[in-house]
Amino acid sequence: MTQQELASTVREAAAASFDALVAIRRHLHRHPELSFKEEQTGRYIAARLAEWDIPHTTGWAGHGVVGLIEGAQPGPTIALRADIDALPIREADDRPYRSEVEGVMHACGHDVHTTCLLGAARILWSLRRHLRGSVKLIFQPGEEKLPGGASIMIREGVLDDPRPAAILGQHVHPPLEVGKVGFREGMYMASADELYLTIEGRGGHGALPQDCVDPVAIAAQMIAALQQVVSRKADPTIPSVLTFGKIWSDGGATNIIPGKVFLEGTFRTMNEEWRAEAHRLIEQICRHTAEMLDGRVELRIVKGYPCLVNDPGLTRRVRAGAVAYLGEENVVELPIRMTAEDFAWYSHHVPACFWRLGTGNAARGITSPVHTPTFDVDERALEVGAGLMAFEALSLNAEA
Repeated sequence: MTQQELASTVREAAAASFDALVAIRRHLHRHPELSFKEEQTGRYIAARLAEWDIPHTTGWAGHGVVGLIEGAQPGPTIALRADIDALPIREADDRPYRSEVEGVMHACGHDVHTTCLLGAARILWSLRRHLRGSVKLIFQPGEEKLPGGASIMIREGVLDDPRPAAILGQHVHPPLEVGKVGFREGMYMASADELYLTIEGRGGHGALPQDCVDPVAIAAQMIAALQQVVSRKADPTIPSVLTFGKIWSDGGATNIIPGKVFLEGTFRTMNEEWRAEAHRLIEQICRHTAEMLDGRVELRIVKGYPCLVNDPGLTRRVRAGAVAYLGEENVVELPIRMTAEDFAWYSHHVPACFWRLGTGNAARGITSPVHTPTFDVDERALEVGAGLMAFEALSLNAEA
């Protein structure tokens, strides 16, 4: 079967499954579960795979599911990944398929990701006589919560027996109109570390500062000094962000100098060596600033996800596959993003490609960003995403 014939066959299969995909997505959307609590979601995924006779195992990182589709001919293994967890957000819009779980919502499109992978699985199973090698289906829990389900599944051996030659993933992208997808080679998404600081001084009356050690003043100096990490210590060619999003004290009035001030922030970058050096500099600046002003500081850095790197050669091949499947006009180039994603863990173990799936429809008012109470998608993206994942897996194995 030529690539053109294969694309046509997959497109027809995806179109024929559209109603089923919508039903799956709406079921998942109505029944969201938080990170590492996706018990019913995992059971639902396993039930669908069992219904289609696709071999699978359960219990990965708690509630993850892994399927394996073996082709009729020998060849490499391609892994396809979808995350399955939801967010602690109360859905705002009163749509027929709105969340039935108070305060929990699929506001990051993981219901779409899961649906697309289930759809791709069904297509691949029906076309397995054309498949060389195998396709590993990774339904991963806990993307939204450290340490990330990907890191746990990797430790449990999800990239072994058989080891994938490549892993692919996709993510909803409301700014991109439905029917389009976006790619970027190389550095794509940032690492994300959490910073927790406790600055201790000596509290007292605000009118008697000479008798106190003011942790508010120390915090102000510290925030200003820490900006030097990015503005003067970082290589300007390496994207870096240092942001403090939260500051509070144990004081209780305008005329009280508190004893302690607390800061919380994030450090993000796209280079693992610089990331480690930045951690050292942050610790050094915090300690020296506190000592200089007669205070003390306790710094805790919680390492989050690493930077996400799209393998250049693999990404070019996958992008070419998207052009063959969707047309050149529907494939765009993406800028780097300083947001983080635990798919990054996979990219540090095997060649990876993570792309964006257009889900927006400005004419219908479907424009809300992810992680908002009004987030929704144009459900035609389900057909695009399921078909594209299946086609890419078939195409990559055919090239091997």
